[in-house]
Amino acid sequence: MSELTIWTYDWVPEAVWGFVRDLRLRWACEEAGLSYDVRTVPFDGRESNHLARQPFGQIPFLDDGEVKLFESGAGLLHLARKSETLMPLDPAGAAETLQWTLAALNSIEMVSVPWWFLTVTGAADNQLTGWMGKRLDQLEQVLSEREWLAAGRFTVADLLMADVLRVEKVRAFGDRPASEAYILRATDRPAFRKAQADQAALFKAADMKRRAI
Repeated sequence: MSELTIWTYDWVPEAVWGFVRDLRLRWACEEAGLSYDVRTVPFDGRESNHLARQPFGQIPFLDDGEVKLFESGAGLLHLARKSETLMPLDPAGAAETLQWTLAALNSIEMVSVPWWFLTVTGAADNQLTGWMGKRLDQLEQVLSEREWLAAGRFTVADLLMADVLRVEKVRAFGDRPASEAYILRATDRPAFRKAQADQAALFKAADMKRRAI
């Protein structure tokens, strides 16, 4: 049994297969060649059934021996410290990687998630649209000038940014060819494809079992 354990839900609706955030940790482990196990907590009752491990009732969370973390960003940074594949060892490369990892969470996802929520819930006047467009346009300019965000190569920053950008409604928001090419580069990586397929297989098996009951 591996010391690394990624925790996710035991089932989710089919519409979100491939987008549940344990995929971020799976992808990182696959990129780095880190052995890991996957364990689950019940989706039903998630508001209260694992608050001792995740105070907001969410997933993923990560065990690494005595180290126990929640939040996908924290888990990714922990894994990045274990592998130069995910974060360079040199101070400048590491700093640039950290900078863009935090930018994915704080400058892009902080806008895209509430914008997405208002969009899918049918808000008549989504006042975040202008802010969303500005942030994506700013990122488009950066991506038009480089293949990857940090250190001249793929890092954990790209893993996270691509995962934020590949959400269907975010991806379809405007015409941004550099961003689309970036998403395709990232999601064509074998580690992503394996992580996505493994997650889908877990949820598909759970769904079949659930339907049979």
